[in-house]
Amino acid sequence: MFGLVDCNNFYASCERVFRPELEGRPVVVLSNNDGCVVARSQEAKALGLKMGVPYFQVKAEFEQRGGVACSSNYELYGDMSRRVMWYLQQVAPAVEIYSVDEAFLDLHGMQRHYNLAGWAGDVRGAVRQRTGIPVCVGVAPTKTLAKLANRLAKVDSLAKVGSGVLVLDDEEQRREALARVAVEDVWGVGYRSAAKLYTAGIRTAAQLAGVGDAWARKNLGGVVGARMLHELRGFPCSGVTVEDEARKSMCCSRSFGQVLTRMEDVTGAVATHAARAGEKLRAQGMAARMLTVFIETSRYGNVPPPYSFSTQLTLPTATDDTLTLTSWARRGLERIWRPGLRYVKAGMMLDGLERAGADQQASLFAEVARTPARAKLMGTLDALNGKFGAGAVRVGTAVGTAGRPEPWGMRRGAKSPAFTTKWGELWQVRC
Repeated sequence: MFGLVDCNNFYASCERVFRPELEGRPVVVLSNNDGCVVARSQEAKALGLKMGVPYFQVKAEFEQRGGVACSSNYELYGDMSRRVMWYLQQVAPAVEIYSVDEAFLDLHGMQRHYNLAGWAGDVRGAVRQRTGIPVCVGVAPTKTLAKLANRLAKVDSLAKVGSGVLVLDDEEQRREALARVAVEDVWGVGYRSAAKLYTAGIRTAAQLAGVGDAWARKNLGGVVGARMLHELRGFPCSGVTVEDEARKSMCCSRSFGQVLTRMEDVTGAVATHAARAGEKLRAQGMAARMLTVFIETSRYGNVPPPYSFSTQLTLPTATDDTLTLTSWARRGLERIWRPGLRYVKAGMMLDGLERAGADQQASLFAEVARTPARAKLMGTLDALNGKFGAGAVRVGTAVGTAGRPEPWGMRRGAKSPAFTTKWGELWQVRC
């Protein structure tokens, strides 16, 4: 058996954990620079607010109806996600973290010792008690059916007729569940496949499960489509994958809060991304051998024409050192910089990742390999930022003018404090 735990309206729920006055009110979370709606509470969905709509188009009416808009607070969301996933890893034999707010659980053999509906209800309650995040749990013989069960559990929970838990452990329950789900809501069915299925008269998951394997191979992506059918019929074709393989690449990028024209400002943005990338590498025990820097002007303007360019640099030795990454990132920016343009975004990508400390063959003319003293410096940097908050200690290039906001920083006028990751912004309780 497999379980799928999905956090309900995750970003909005994170905001409500520390702002109880938002309970019962329509809440939306906005994208970078407070642009588009990227998350909605159930109350906001009930108002007909669409995902991805530019907020300025709906702001007046939304606020008039009592809605609250929050700037994206990824530090908070990431930390709350880690708390939820950590607990799930304590209570399930194996956990596959599928996204920031979803995880598959391997429950094989547990049905011999537990009532899975009761166990799932206990997990749901414990997550809410420990983190404040509401979740729904679907349990079924396959991952596709667990995803489907979770969807129905969420619908039933909203209708106040269920507990937020649905277990599909017999054939009759499976058939009933399949009949309730539209074919476009089946995990793995994209909008193009859904259109093709509707043309063929297939509108529910139950009808999809009844088509032949040959038809599925021909019309739904070959063996992938056939596996989806088998999973809908209750035969597992894939298991829970515990992430133990090294990442192959890493990207750090962000749109600016305002248009930038000075190279010093864009350099500061790139240095900020390099510092974040170095921090991620060290946390994962990895080092990078290739670095790509890119910059962009607005794609929506035509005077001057949109400009986007990148350059890739091969480092002499794989590194996780922030100072080295920052130095090479600046070299890359100097290659592609064009004065007189109005830049809106910059970023960097790291490739050729390998385990840090592995035997590395350097070029004859390479820079001196990372020394124990430099390794200790990076460890101290991470320790200070871990204790006092991200960005407490930074390289000089990534620091703006004293007393002024960083010109490359995002617009986040309605951002909540970092309640769980910065000492100065911890939640305060007054008696």
